[in-house]
Amino acid sequence: MTQPFTSPIAVVPTGAPGRPFPWGGLLVLASAVFLSVTAEMLPTGLLPEMSTELRVGESQIGLLVSVFAFAVVLTSIPLSRLTRSVSRHRLIVLVLIVVSLSSAVTAIAPTFEILVGARIVGGMAHGLFWAVMGAYSGYLVPKEQLGRAVAITTGGGTLAFVLGVPLGTVLGQAIGWRSAFGAIAVLCIIGAALMLWLLPRVERPAKSDALPERHPSGRRKLDSTVPAVALLCLLAAVIMIGHYSFYTFIAPYLTGELGVDSSHVGLLLAIFGLAGAGGLLLAGTVFGRRPTLGVVIGVAVTAVSVTVMAVFAVNPFIAIPAFVLWGLVFGTLPPLLAARLLHVASVDIRDTASAFYSTSFNIGIGGGALVGAALLDGFGLTSLPVAYLITLVVAGALLVAAELTSRRKATPQLIGPGPAEP
Repeated sequence: MTQPFTSPIAVVPTGAPGRPFPWGGLLVLASAVFLSVTAEMLPTGLLPEMSTELRVGESQIGLLVSVFAFAVVLTSIPLSRLTRSVSRHRLIVLVLIVVSLSSAVTAIAPTFEILVGARIVGGMAHGLFWAVMGAYSGYLVPKEQLGRAVAITTGGGTLAFVLGVPLGTVLGQAIGWRSAFGAIAVLCIIGAALMLWLLPRVERPAKSDALPERHPSGRRKLDSTVPAVALLCLLAAVIMIGHYSFYTFIAPYLTGELGVDSSHVGLLLAIFGLAGAGGLLLAGTVFGRRPTLGVVIGVAVTAVSVTVMAVFAVNPFIAIPAFVLWGLVFGTLPPLLAARLLHVASVDIRDTASAFYSTSFNIGIGGGALVGAALLDGFGLTSLPVAYLITLVVAGALLVAAELTSRRKATPQLIGPGPAEP
């Protein structure tokens, strides 16, 4: 495993030649992602138990996930800017400790109100964690290995859905929901200790994005990579809105349109998750050096899969394989989008870009569920894949715009007033 640097203020230069691939550090980051995402989503598997003990409705317990997500959306960017001068290594360790404390308070919370407060704090820590983690892997590997590195770290999030939440649910149902959150709290402390020990130390690059350089005219330069970063964040939000507008209601679609027996829905969702894990592997191995190509293929094949599901809904022998294929290709998109973002963003704004990306991702998740609910009530199940296809077309246009913008060799734009004319 990769050992930490001996100097507590060592800087790992991006693209450092001759360095071995940092498996140890990236796997520790992936483990931390696994724990953070499991902490975020665990209430979804323990709704009845939490609702009964706290004497509130299951819908209110479900809102704990929404509260967590909105805390991420509202605070990740401000917090990432407030902490930009803090050592990246120290900050990511401290943030995981806060996630642990949030889970510990959740485990002992005597009232629903205290539980909500703990979730808000956890969401704030989660958002800052993703902002730092997203850029951290970019500091550890050269540019051509970004796709591979991001696939490894974000793989922890996929495993959280496939393994973490189900195991937490089983534990909570067996010996009480509080024990599940207590276990997460303990594991987060262990994860923080491992990061302190094994994660290569990274400080902020010497040049900060806090104060852009000034043009001779006196006006500040806007980092030339900002437009492409903004388009990629918008692209991520649009793809997530389309995905979650359909996937949030996939269970009724499987039973109502494809005729799947309700007892088989859980199995199909597990297969979908495992297919997504396969897509993650593809992202890191096949498309690691060509993230843009991977995103193009992922968007196109997703569109084909969803179209087949809609057109051949009455034939499960065609529609269900298309559903699994959707899971496979969609699994490639989040890591490839994150890798492309790190390719495009200058080193000076990587942390801020990662914070905006995390915010866009969470807006897409929450917005997609709202859009899907509105479509379901207004137009029925058949409208969901159609809406998804529309967003994929928009995503294709945004991807083209982002690539054209990132390749344009424009001089930095000037912002703010210059000196007064004589």
